[in-house]
Amino acid sequence: YPDHVRVDMPAMSPTMTHGTVGAWSKKEGESIQQGELLVSIETDKAEIDVNSNDEGFLAKIVVPEGTENVPVGQTIAIVVEEESDVHAFTNFVDRNAPAQAPMK
Repeated sequence: YPDHVRVDMPAMSPTMTHGTVGAWSKKEGESIQQGELLVSIETDKAEIDVNSNDEGFLAKIVVPEGTENVPVGQTIAIVVEEESDVHAFTNFVDRNAPAQAPMK
């Protein structure tokens, strides 16, 4: 794969072990700026907005909106610096991710 950055499920508190991916603010292929809203994460206590640490292009949403019980540290998206690299992640699968339960 071309150079990329993995966006992982963040720990919103010291005791958080899992979260739910809320709404993505960008679609695959769209440009993102550092500090721009990327996704909302829901925990049992709150909903928190997660901003991008990098600028570039959202190449792949690995974990779709509404997915529950996503472990902290699991890759939820891929960001690339060059727009021309987005297509390389079309069929990206995170082989390190645990199996997800089907969405209801």
